[in-house]
Amino acid sequence: MEKINSKLYLGLVHYPINNKRGNTVTTSVTNMDIHDIARSCKSFGVEKYFIITPLKIQHELVSRILGHWEEDKAAAYNPDRQNALSVAQLSFSVEEAIAAISVANGGTPPIVVVTGANFSSFDGAASDLRQKMEIDKGPYLLLFGTGWGLHASLINQADYRLRPITGPVSDNYNHLSVRSAVAIYLDRLRGGL
Repeated sequence: MEKINSKLYLGLVHYPINNKRGNTVTTSVTNMDIHDIARSCKSFGVEKYFIITPLKIQHELVSRILGHWEEDKAAAYNPDRQNALSVAQLSFSVEEAIAAISVANGGTPPIVVVTGANFSSFDGAASDLRQKMEIDKGPYLLLFGTGWGLHASLINQADYRLRPITGPVSDNYNHLSVRSAVAIYLDRLRGGL
């Protein structure tokens, strides 16, 4: 099996996010996103999965969920879940996540990659980014939006905009769940190694 040399981090952004009217909002963290995305991250060698929300009440909720799986009884019941959730970390902002990654990598900031089905332009597909990651070892921060997608401020500051995942349908329907998109992108970036 080929060794993965690039360091990959993932962030699930809950603010700033667009709603269907184009307003900037904060979305709610969901239990399913915490668990399922952590499992995908652990499976594909992601260093850290940042759950990004500025809301203190959401931090308290996520901390309770993560803390539950650190308890002896829950860990004994499902040690795989505890293992997967070990990559999850709360962050109040994308900037805070970037700072944490920079510190973990001796001051080197991550190359920020954004995804979304509603971009007007993109820098390449997952296969292009995978080739880039083989040359430039990063670190990389792959950001996913919730709601109706990442706010333009995050898209405009990104170093790389990934082409959206599309299926074979002809009616331009493109509304994968964020959990599905994470799993597909991670497989395309890190799978088969």
